[in-house]
Amino acid sequence: MKALVLAAGYATRLYPLTMEYPKPLLKVGDRPIINYILGKLERIDALEEIFVVSNTKFIGRFRQWAKVIKCSKRISLIDDLTRDYKHRRGAIGDMIFAIRKKRINDDLLVIGGDNIFDGTLSKFLQFAKAHRPHPLIGVFNIRKKEKAMHYGVVKLDKEMRLVAFQEKPEKPHSALVAMCLYYFPKRSLSFIKEYTETKTDKHDATGFYIDWLSKREKVYGYVFHGRWYDIGLPKIYKEASKTYASR
Repeated sequence: MKALVLAAGYATRLYPLTMEYPKPLLKVGDRPIINYILGKLERIDALEEIFVVSNTKFIGRFRQWAKVIKCSKRISLIDDLTRDYKHRRGAIGDMIFAIRKKRINDDLLVIGGDNIFDGTLSKFLQFAKAHRPHPLIGVFNIRKKEKAMHYGVVKLDKEMRLVAFQEKPEKPHSALVAMCLYYFPKRSLSFIKEYTETKTDKHDATGFYIDWLSKREKVYGYVFHGRWYDIGLPKIYKEASKTYASR
């Protein structure tokens, strides 16, 4: 199994903090956001390598980070060859770029480089193994539907299969939202290529892909509990920093 950390965004909503510095390397508590992710990934015995995809503007920052980070897994950096927000590839674009660049042909765990959440990935992967060969997405119960409207909203049946998806809806049908956390068995990687060949919008959010995918094969959801921070706005960044200040 391989892991891919999506860290090639330009985080314009966090300006000026991210004008010259990538969001995943911003500190929350005493360490960069991405370090929380690596802490979870390196506990996965079956994981062979971690790919981190950035962009030409920030790849130098990640190279400096990679020189000092202590991790038991091999870390490989990928430059997606974009230099500004206007020419960004988007999450799906970066996924397919990384898969082709590194010729990934293994089970793939994809995680957003701006996510901090409680718990480990062990039960998530156990659930994934039990439902092979189908993809699995991480889901969080945000509890209030009015908050869910800012995210991709999912509906799961009793078997935890995804039966409906709404991207930032005005009237969410549930309080379950999609985290940027995905497990794609080797067999399902071909769907990503098919999707990019049929879509013209290269900046598609991952939620649109999951919605498309769920109409072609079974997609399951695993619900996480505790705390989850999708650090996209200054307010959320401050909340996360306050929570982890003493850790």
